[in-house]
Amino acid sequence: MASGKFTRVIEKVPFKKMVLGRVSAWLFLVAATFGSCRSFKEKNAEIPDTPTRGEITISADESFRPVVDELVKVYESNNQRTKINVQYKPEADCIKDLWNDSVRMIISTYQLTEPERIGVVDSLKVKITQLPVARDAVAVLVNPSSGDDMFSMPDIKNILSGNYPKSKVPVFDGVTATSTVRYLMDSVLRGEALSSKAVAARTSDSVINYVATHPDAVGFVGVTWVGSKDDAQQKSFLKKVKIAYIESNDKDGKYIFPVQANIFGKRYPMTRDLGYILKEGHRGLGTGFAEFIVGDIGQLIFKRAYLMPGRKNFIIREARY
Repeated sequence: MASGKFTRVIEKVPFKKMVLGRVSAWLFLVAATFGSCRSFKEKNAEIPDTPTRGEITISADESFRPVVDELVKVYESNNQRTKINVQYKPEADCIKDLWNDSVRMIISTYQLTEPERIGVVDSLKVKITQLPVARDAVAVLVNPSSGDDMFSMPDIKNILSGNYPKSKVPVFDGVTATSTVRYLMDSVLRGEALSSKAVAARTSDSVINYVATHPDAVGFVGVTWVGSKDDAQQKSFLKKVKIAYIESNDKDGKYIFPVQANIFGKRYPMTRDLGYILKEGHRGLGTGFAEFIVGDIGQLIFKRAYLMPGRKNFIIREARY
């Protein structure tokens, strides 16, 4: 009796209807799956780059070309689907690029004040992050035939202003818009006029070449151009020019080079902090590169470039000569 009732119930559900119901359910599942795939692709298209994929453009102060070149080379080698295009410019032009939508990051010694940062955020409606990442020094270069290779800071000021007792020609990578000139004007001359004899070379390596061919020239460049005795190009520069000694901040009559230990403790008088300013509204390639710069590998690259790493501990050991 129970079996017959069961059979009659089954017979009331047409076979065709059962098949159509299953097909409908399957089609709904396929549509939902492909719909979600399209949604993922659309969302992915809205984010053109990630920390490990994509292409961006950044601006960097020309004074730091050697170390920035190395940072980019290593980052792209470790993340082969990335491309970072670097535009090397005077610092003032890098700062102008903060308002350029095509430039994601600038690397220079300039750091925004809080009102400036808020102004950029309000104008561009984008997140701004900035951080000092290393400490640099301004190296003073002289011709090998020059009899003067030891200067006090008053001497440097007099050379820059044209009041030095001997005929000396200050040479920079430009005379108005570079980080080196801004540092010397703000921190050394302190409002005094720059010498009319000052020469504006096009780039830092042009400063080196000018000093190499003019015995009365005194050149000013970032130490990353001449600080490494392990770099073949810098070794070739040091055959053409000499790095001058500058009187130490901590002891009168003691003259020192811009080496890491002296930069670290600011015993060398002309030091400055290098940092980045990042404009990025999502976690993209700019963020990935910034994290690399402050990480172990990036900081090691600064150390090997004879800058003082700014985000990692630096151990100084006494050495006997």
